[in-house]
Amino acid sequence: MSDNRLARVMAAAAVAGGLACVTVAPTSAQSITDRFKSLFGGKSDEEPATNAPAAAVPQDTGDLTCPPVTVRAGASTYAVAAPGKQPVGNDLRFQATISKMARECTVNGGVVTARIGIQGRVIAGPSGAPSSVQVPIRVAVVQGGVSEKTIATKAYQTTVNMTEGGSEPFTLVAEDLTYPAPPGAIGDSYIFYIGFDPQSLKPERPAPKKKK
Repeated sequence: MSDNRLARVMAAAAVAGGLACVTVAPTSAQSITDRFKSLFGGKSDEEPATNAPAAAVPQDTGDLTCPPVTVRAGASTYAVAAPGKQPVGNDLRFQATISKMARECTVNGGVVTARIGIQGRVIAGPSGAPSSVQVPIRVAVVQGGVSEKTIATKAYQTTVNMTEGGSEPFTLVAEDLTYPAPPGAIGDSYIFYIGFDPQSLKPERPAPKKKK
């Protein structure tokens, strides 16, 4: 092999190696913030749902493990019917589903603040959806085990404006769920549960008037 040809081969190999480094490095250095942007940016809501607990890999923040997030059984859909009807068949007004989840945790002064990202979609039913839909979601951190223990829970809402297309995505980021940092390895049994909570939409009953 001539010196010129050998030089060209070595140069091509060096360029290929450099490109490989450029491709791999950003992936390994990707932060949780980048993953949030990747999850909720563009058309990611159209990708297949990934609701299994195994899809959520715990993220460590120092000695803190950020619990995995999953949809609570029986709370993955929110269906609303016409007044006095059941949300099935032609009486269904709309149905909301959860398709994507993400989370990150920070700890300060012994208190964990969780940021839970939720993405889903509202689809109009045969009975016709209203112009805007209130989507109620509850987020809870639970200590798993034989007897589950709720550590903290909070309800959130987001409004989805429906269009003629009858299918609209929604994104909700719960920013302020806080709970005491668990000691030792207890935090390994913690789980973030999310799900629709229609009960949180009902107004509180007014306090009874005092009798004079």
